[in-house]
Amino acid sequence: MKKILIYGLIGICLSSSALFTSCIDETVPSNIVTADQLSSSAKATEALLWAMPAFTNRYNVQGAENSYDWGYGSLMRVRDVMTVDMATVSSGYDWYTTWSQNRNAGPTYASTQFIWNFIWKFIQTSNNMIATINPETATDIQKGYLGCGYAFRAMIYLDAAQMFEFLENDKTSSTNASGNNVLNLTVPIVNEKTTEAEARNNPRVPRQQMVEFILSDLNKAEEYLTGFVRPSKTLPNLAVAYGLKARLYMWVGDYANAQTYARKAIDTGNFTPTTREQWLNTATGFNDLSTPSWMWGSQMVKEDEVVQTGINNWTSWMSNETFFGYAGAGPFIMIDAQTYSNISDDDFRKLSWKAPEGTALAGKTPFIDPEWGAELPDYASTKFRPGQGNMEEYTVGAVTAYPMMRIEEMYFIEAEAAAHQNAAAGKALLENFMKTYRYSTYTCRASDTDGVVDEIFLQKRVELWGEGTNYFDYKRLNKPVTRGYEGTNHSDAARFNTTTRPAWMNFAIIQSEPNNNAGIKGYENPDPSGLYKPWTN
Repeated sequence: MKKILIYGLIGICLSSSALFTSCIDETVPSNIVTADQLSSSAKATEALLWAMPAFTNRYNVQGAENSYDWGYGSLMRVRDVMTVDMATVSSGYDWYTTWSQNRNAGPTYASTQFIWNFIWKFIQTSNNMIATINPETATDIQKGYLGCGYAFRAMIYLDAAQMFEFLENDKTSSTNASGNNVLNLTVPIVNEKTTEAEARNNPRVPRQQMVEFILSDLNKAEEYLTGFVRPSKTLPNLAVAYGLKARLYMWVGDYANAQTYARKAIDTGNFTPTTREQWLNTATGFNDLSTPSWMWGSQMVKEDEVVQTGINNWTSWMSNETFFGYAGAGPFIMIDAQTYSNISDDDFRKLSWKAPEGTALAGKTPFIDPEWGAELPDYASTKFRPGQGNMEEYTVGAVTAYPMMRIEEMYFIEAEAAAHQNAAAGKALLENFMKTYRYSTYTCRASDTDGVVDEIFLQKRVELWGEGTNYFDYKRLNKPVTRGYEGTNHSDAARFNTTTRPAWMNFAIIQSEPNNNAGIKGYENPDPSGLYKPWTN
């Protein structure tokens, strides 16, 4: 029998059995879990399947109980506070200042370790699933599980590759302190067959090699998910595989394929864009997995450790309308004032944030509790509601879902991909979406390629605010961050203005990795910490 020993990067943990043995100890009573045992046990195989969506809400991967260490949703927030669009009220309770204020972002910090460890343990969890099933002997349902494994692995690798890829910026050189050029280097590849010896000398791969690896996973996901009927939206399906391909092709500027696969995602399945009523619902707004626009999401249940903490979970950090969470205790999340000013008053999405007094929409944002709403700062978000609109009981309010992919993203990918090829075509697609699903008076005033792409970029930022994806567009399109201006609502220490994509969008690699992996040593990204001075008026 073949012993499963799936090697992650050395700085984490080499044996996969430790991650899931507790889920299957009644099924396979052994300290050593083999591939044959797992594949012959339906219960064990199913445990590996559900371990993947469960990991999106994995608490405390570091063992240090840091209040940002609560799962994939935390990575989404990290990425959002690195852009222009998510501002945070200055507060001693804000655990995300590392990323919003560009400090302590180097290789020796716990915050850097959290990002690296979470990603690689997530990859390892997917590798466990993939290693277990032989497609030549698998049943149809097992092939579906295998397709889920490939889709999850493709998703997290696509995130990691874009986050760690070094791209040119206005502060750091691609030639690092060791004299090596790291331009377009992503992360190492660790699959279900990687050995310990290989993991100890496993270099970062260039972009094209990573694209080929991810595309191979997505081709397999597409094959095995065809006909697979998922029991929950916490698992991917064929439409999600198409959506991931659309994201992949956008990253590398293959706009023809990006447009093709975005349209395939739209046409596969029964997904419809979020309506005004669904968007603004005070009980179910952006917390309900059954929302027709959600293609893929993460769901928390009462028993989840992140829920039981009361404060280290999605609702705590993303909903200002709670009395038990971090956001409601001071670090209120807001939309950037300038971004807000660029949204039409005719657009119902603008009601997701508290309008300043004296403006046309003042008093029109629906709050769960109007008295509490009156206490929130201008531009405060109401997009993500606590479960059942319950502001007080974390065992109810924190039992929510958050989206990992919505059909609206596919419409924006389709439009932008088309615009890069033909400005008029992209403009037409954007206007059709906006007029049909957002507000009928919408008009895109741009006509040239750059102008249309910029307008799509703006509308996508509004649409997907707080959902962790806009960071990728800032970095991909080389967009500057402008937080320092008259009337800004960003905290003093976060008021940076850059001229290109910021250096901080090239994530640093934790020091323990090159200490144990000779292939990375000398090929780390430069530390961006403290390289920008805050704007002052």
